[in-house]
Amino acid sequence: MMNTRLAPALQRRLVGAPVLSLLMIALIFLGLGIGWRWPWPADEPRFALIAHEMITTHQWLIPHRAGELYPDKPPIFMWLIALGILVTGSVKVAFMLPSLLGALTTLGLTTDLTRRLYGPRIAWLAGLTLMLTAQFTLQARTAQIDMLVTGFITLGLYGALRHALLGPAPRWWYLGCVSMGFGVITKGVGFLPLLLLPAWFGMVWYQRHHADSDHRVVPLTLRQLLIGLGLLVAAIACWVTPMVLYTSFSGDPALAAYRDNILFRQTGERYADAWHHLKPFYYYLLEVLPWAWLPGMLALPWVVPHWWRRLRLGDARLWLPLSWLVLMVLFFSLSPGKRGVYMTPGTAMFVLALAPALPNLIRRLWLNRLAWGLATLLGGVIGIVGLLLAVGLLDSATLGEDFTINPWGWWLSIGVLTALIAWRVPPRRGLVSLGLWLAMFWILWASWGYGVMDAHRSRSALMAEVALETGHQPLALTDFDEENVLQAQQPIVQFGDGTPINDQFARMTAWLKEAPDIRWALVQDDELKGQPCVDRNTLTSLDARSDKGWWLLRADSVAQCHGDEHAAPLYQAPTTMA
Repeated sequence: MMNTRLAPALQRRLVGAPVLSLLMIALIFLGLGIGWRWPWPADEPRFALIAHEMITTHQWLIPHRAGELYPDKPPIFMWLIALGILVTGSVKVAFMLPSLLGALTTLGLTTDLTRRLYGPRIAWLAGLTLMLTAQFTLQARTAQIDMLVTGFITLGLYGALRHALLGPAPRWWYLGCVSMGFGVITKGVGFLPLLLLPAWFGMVWYQRHHADSDHRVVPLTLRQLLIGLGLLVAAIACWVTPMVLYTSFSGDPALAAYRDNILFRQTGERYADAWHHLKPFYYYLLEVLPWAWLPGMLALPWVVPHWWRRLRLGDARLWLPLSWLVLMVLFFSLSPGKRGVYMTPGTAMFVLALAPALPNLIRRLWLNRLAWGLATLLGGVIGIVGLLLAVGLLDSATLGEDFTINPWGWWLSIGVLTALIAWRVPPRRGLVSLGLWLAMFWILWASWGYGVMDAHRSRSALMAEVALETGHQPLALTDFDEENVLQAQQPIVQFGDGTPINDQFARMTAWLKEAPDIRWALVQDDELKGQPCVDRNTLTSLDARSDKGWWLLRADSVAQCHGDEHAAPLYQAPTTMA
């Protein structure tokens, strides 16, 4: 009897304080695995290395990577990682903390705004939906900039919507504008909350002509708009002004080039004339959002009619977030360069738009059946792959270059637990089944999965073997990967990101010949194919598990190769010199 009474009481407490309860759950759920793995490519080792280098060199204003200027991103994300390293003393712990902070900020603000608009029960459902949204959970566990900038963008949206829908509250609008500015110097797109303005001004105009419109909007005055924009610019200037002054008066052409690159090439040119990640206009609609915003995307057949009715009533609580989503997707779709992670800031507003329909959606029989089928299908496929790997009917290498190891036990366990969930939770409660499946998947991934994959993905095993083979002597890297530098246990030199590989090889050859008894180089198979002068009989093969073939060579290996000390610059990685 006590247990039956305890469950409803606990549920009431959780639902009655949705922000606090969900943040506590998220801290455990999303924080699981922090400190259990090293940074993984593509982006994580780069940012961790830059942060580590900031601490080593005390150069905080201008980011450097392996001794070379890094002009691709502003420094806020790296600052936070560096702060985490200083506080915790561990790169493995610190590098994931900014993403966790961004995720908790986004979750807390979204849940609180939903509570104020629709009440605590809907806020609880909305927060739970956001926490289990595929892209949100993935980015919260990934040390890329996108989750942190999503936190800044969500605070910008929260401040604007608190003023527009729950105001007047101009101080929240001003705080949102400051957050947008910090978002800009985090990853350029922090201004995205300004895409609310067309619908905001449009709803104010609509209200003047339709007194019966549902949920009134507080106007944004011209004075408030200008103050907000001024605060946005002031926040950006906190870093841009000293950076521009330092680079402009340094007299160093490399610093001047850095200034121009970060201000122009990585902003307007990258958006209008992108040079990589080129995708068609429909990329987000057809290839990203259908999976990235699950499980909410499953509800679209039932929620679109609900949206249509509320839009016709002029409900600003839907018009503002939904219009912002449309403009955000359109904004990124217009650029030729596209990456799936760019949709992360949309997860919060998508859930806010779904929120009032959630109590009705969770009772929809066919939606539950669809969710149950999806969970069973995903887990079944993973389990079958694990079984085929276990019995040797499938080679893990056929799954892609990242699968040079065979974690069949992890795959098979997912399948077994999926079968258990499908057996215990009937299709009529399919949303519960899908929620349990997602939680199970991420918990296993952040624990067992990290342990299985870490040595392979982080290159820790490779660089430990390199240090052993070379006796910790100086090592050159051509076409270097940041994870190699981060994991290095000896002095590292590299020859410039973007330098043609043949020029790097010529510079490396000259460097090796300058001290043939103590210097080594680490190269990949692909780099050797274009160098017939290399004596392959003198190469040292590395046996560490890796997705690429690696070789160690010394001066005698390149005795017949032309060396040129002027062919490329030479940079020493300061983090490996101690």
